[in-house]
Amino acid sequence: METLNFDTDIYQYKQPLLDRALAYTRDEDEAADLVQDTFVKAFRFSAKFELGTNVKGWLFTILRNTFLNHYHKTKRKSEVIQQDEELSSSQLYMSSFSNAGTAKFMMEDIQKSLNALPEDCRYCFCRYFEGYKYHEIAEDLGIPLGTVKTKIHVARGLLKKMLKNYRAGIAA
Repeated sequence: METLNFDTDIYQYKQPLLDRALAYTRDEDEAADLVQDTFVKAFRFSAKFELGTNVKGWLFTILRNTFLNHYHKTKRKSEVIQQDEELSSSQLYMSSFSNAGTAKFMMEDIQKSLNALPEDCRYCFCRYFEGYKYHEIAEDLGIPLGTVKTKIHVARGLLKKMLKNYRAGIAA
């Protein structure tokens, strides 16, 4: 079975391939790379080429498919990059807590900080955090509404100070 003579049958189409590649890419260097990739593929698959087939058409098909494959690969890559750029740093920070050990340490620190709060502030804050309304907490403890609000405010401030390392990590 005869095969292609690459010196005469293939390379005579170099300029028309380069012209088409330039129309695809609009960049001379990328066009030259595209033509080179086309010749490499033609050489690699020369055994599958059947004599009598239109050599020029075969080369242009390889050129077009190579360009399209590269275009789609680049497009997918840029979509992934754009999607990542839309994520905020706090979202990325929180997603990094998939490590159960890190999350466990963080929960232990939160619990220690809660336990370090004065008893009355901790109780008001935890009830509020659980979803109780200010007036429900006030009725439960038999204290004025303003006192409940003050105790929750104090608890928040103390927790902010005690857990400032975590706040700095999210803001960074």
